[in-house]
Amino acid sequence: MARITSDDEQVAAVRIDIVRSGGTRRLCVRLPDDDELASRLESGTAESLGLSGGDLVRVIVDRQTRYARIEADSRGRVLRGLFDNRRLARTPGEGEDRLREWLGEHDREEGDVLLLDVVVSGDAYGLRLPGDRAVYDVDADPRGSLADIARDLDG
Repeated sequence: MARITSDDEQVAAVRIDIVRSGGTRRLCVRLPDDDELASRLESGTAESLGLSGGDLVRVIVDRQTRYARIEADSRGRVLRGLFDNRRLARTPGEGEDRLREWLGEHDREEGDVLLLDVVVSGDAYGLRLPGDRAVYDVDADPRGSLADIARDLDG
């Protein structure tokens, strides 16, 4: 397990917007597309977020690992909720939406800005308020571990 801080030079911080989207008009966060990414970088460097619609990723908020499915709408990629495990992230109607809970705890509304830290591109991200510093405890990418095992077996 590695401990990484949000101000580490390996971590790219990207400004993201809180928006309302979908039929329920619930709060969610809009992720910038790759063309817009450079103008939204607060720190670090990132050529892309490493995310596509349908991806399932870890999102660390207040030192708690949550899971999210990246969705796509007509305007781009959105993160509609954070859930306690991967299964709940795949079927969000069954679990508590920790994103909505967290936004409420911090009095965040549509139009406010958050920071998304790219901790492990394509797998682990951090979510924090602007001006806050975060510490992320990140284990190895599980998909990478399985690929390593398969390579070892193949010789």
